[in-house]
Formats: sequence, C-alpha cells, structure tokens
Amino acid sequence: MFHKPFRVFKRALLLLTICAAPLAPNIAADDPAKPAQVAEAALPAAGTYQIDPVHSFAYFSAWHHIVGVVRGRFDKVTGTITASADPAACAVDVTIATYSISTQNSMRDDDLRGPDFFNVTQFPTMTYRGNGIRRVPDGAWIMDGALTIRGITKVVPMRFSFKGIFRDMPPGAPARAAFHGTAATKRADFGMIRDNIAELGVPPAPGEDVEIQIDVEANATPPRK
Repeated sequence: MFHKPFRVFKRALLLLTICAAPLAPNIAADDPAKPAQVAEAALPAAGTYQIDPVHSFAYFSAWHHIVGVVRGRFDKVTGTITASADPAACAVDVTIATYSISTQNSMRDDDLRGPDFFNVTQFPTMTYRGNGIRRVPDGAWIMDGALTIRGITKVVPMRFSFKGIFRDMPPGAPARAAFHGTAATKRADFGMIRDNIAELGVPPAPGEDVEIQIDVEANATPPRK
C-alpha cells in the first residue's frame, strides 16, 4: 500500500533535481565570496616600470634542520621592469637591501646579517638582473636572470606572471602594474655553508633548499623625449 505514495515522492524529487540543476551555476556566479575571474593580459603595455618599494616584497623560505622551514622577507626592494612586445627585449633590474631582512626574530636576523650569511657590511645589497623572457604552456613566463649575493653571481631562472593593471588610479597618475615571481636556489652556491650539515643533512637532498617569492607593484614612467 506504500508503493504509490513512494512513486509520487520519487517523481517529485526527480522534478526538483531537474529544475534546480540549471540554477547552480548562477548561484555560484552571484556568490560574493567567489568573485568572477578576470582574464589577465600576457604583459603590460610596452615601457619602463619603476618598482614601488612601499608595495613590493621579497619573501624566502629555507630548510631548517632538514625537516623544518624558516621563512622571512626583505622589506626594501627597488628597481625597474622593462616590458616590450618582443619578449627578447623585456628586462628586469631589481636591487634588494640585505639589511632589511626580517624573520620575526631579532637574534636570528642579526646572525643572518653577519659574515657567515649575507654579510651586509660588505655587501649591503643583492641584485637580480636579466634580459629576455620565454613563455611556458600554462601562460607564465621564465627569465634566466643573474642573482648576485655576497659578490657571487649565479643564473637563477625566475618564473613570473603579470597580474594586471590597477583600475582605480586617480586621473593623471601613471599606470600601475603588478607582478608575482618565484625562484629557487641553494644557499651554498652563494658561500653560505655554516651549519649546512645540520640544516640539510649528509649527503644533502638533491635540489634547491631556498625558495623565493617576490611580489612587485611598479609604476609606468613616461618615455624620454
């Protein structure tokens, strides 16, 4: 005697499912917690962009006693980014003040500023410079730039993407572009070898032991007349 009501219930449930299904994408699209994705341009308009040190940061994470990680950042980043329709003509020239390191521990920061690590008295800055970029299948770019730390220069590929142009700049203000880059290297390549047995193990695991991220905002500069 329950068969007929049960069949009616199943039909009602099926009808509700069919009617509700087309609404799901619209509900997700209207959800303010899920903003619509904005297509990113490959590169900004051609020109030179001056890095804004107030809105640019270089972050790193380094292996700590094999299984741990220490994270930190450099607060003083300056330089220029040159964009061009020709990828071979694109360029980056970034300078980072080594004394501006911060790992949220003053004793460790002072040690990292010392002669065994960044040696900021003798080498107050490190640089990343490169010319020419190449596109990778997922839409990002790669630059084989030269990273110089403690007077030692190594080629360190950086993967980066152009995040877009600010849409709310005041009238007459220069265009402002945003970029995000990642890279990786080995501390020993730059003469930082103290405690590496404890930090990296014996033998050390293959591959890089320091990861780098850089977030940059840069203002377009007017062309020379």
